[in-house]
Order: sequence, then structure tokens, then C-alpha cells
Amino acid sequence: MSGGTPVAGGYMRQRHSQGGYASGNEDLEDDACSRLQPFSPSAPRTKTWTEILEIVLWVGSALFIIYFGDRHSNLIYILWHDERIRRMPLYLGLVGIGLNAAIFFYTSMLSWSVRRFDEKWELLSITALPFLTLLGLVSFCLLCFALWPIWGFLSLPLLFTLFMAGLVVYPHIMIDRLRPQDDFFRID
Repeated sequence: MSGGTPVAGGYMRQRHSQGGYASGNEDLEDDACSRLQPFSPSAPRTKTWTEILEIVLWVGSALFIIYFGDRHSNLIYILWHDERIRRMPLYLGLVGIGLNAAIFFYTSMLSWSVRRFDEKWELLSITALPFLTLLGLVSFCLLCFALWPIWGFLSLPLLFTLFMAGLVVYPHIMIDRLRPQDDFFRID
């Protein structure tokens, strides 16, 4: 702890330079700006061409599924108008997917920026992960059951492809203003 100079009514804090920054067992209280931040965000690494190819394949196959549907009409029209679909499992599965996305969105982006936490969301909300996993599996099973009369066994890879396309697209739709600000310029 740095000493102080007596003034009228108490001590005044002074900054003393002792030769170098962070050398030995010096007191780093006065030069807090020069300390390395342990949770500073790292620079994003560039993707290799194989990772880009995988992303393009997942998104392309999901767009193919959505556009061509069952070869007669697209997936959106089938979900809204086809009589073969079991409606109650479809609606419950879609509500589960929406709830899963909302919880995932909250835990990954909003809790970082609104509360100004520096920890990663995996450490912050570890209790939400089993609930998200169970909700995702139940939603997947409900959607498979609802879409089975149309595609049969192909419902499994169809839903898995749509899920994987959502996973590779999600990191690219993050809103920059919701990310935490870097505290590089501190005024003590």
C-alpha cells in the first residue's frame, strides 16, 4: 500500500515511481492501468478454408431443405398447411425451440453486457446447461414425431441439418452493442 502525505484532516495518496512496471513484488495498486487484464477478449482468429466450406455446406443444405420441402412446396408452406403434420407436437416443439433460443440468447449475450460480468457464460450459468440440453432433446423428439408422417426416417437428418445450420449461423448474428466494452482506457 502506498503511503500518504499528511494534509489537513488526513492523508493524501501519492503515486511513486520505483523504476519499472510490474517488476518483482512491487505494489501494483498505483499502476492498475498497466496490469494485464485476465479476461480481456482475444482477437478473433481467421477461419480456415475447410471451416468456411463446412459453414457454407450446412447453411446451403438448410436453405435447400427450406426451399424444396417435399419437392412440391417449400417447408414453410408445409408446416402451415399440410394436414399430415401432427399439430400439437409441432407447436410444442416450436415453443421448446423458441424457449431454448431465448434462454441461450440471454445467457450468452445479455448477461455479459447488462450486468457487466467478465466471466464466460459457461461459468456464469452452468446450471442452465442441463435444462437447455433436456429442452432441446424434447423439442427434437416432438418435431420428429410431428414431421414423421411426411418424411418418415428422413425427419431425423432433416432436423439435425436445420439445427447445425442454426449453430453455425448464431455466432454471426451477435449484436456488437451487446458485447462488453474493453476497459483499456481507465482513469483512476
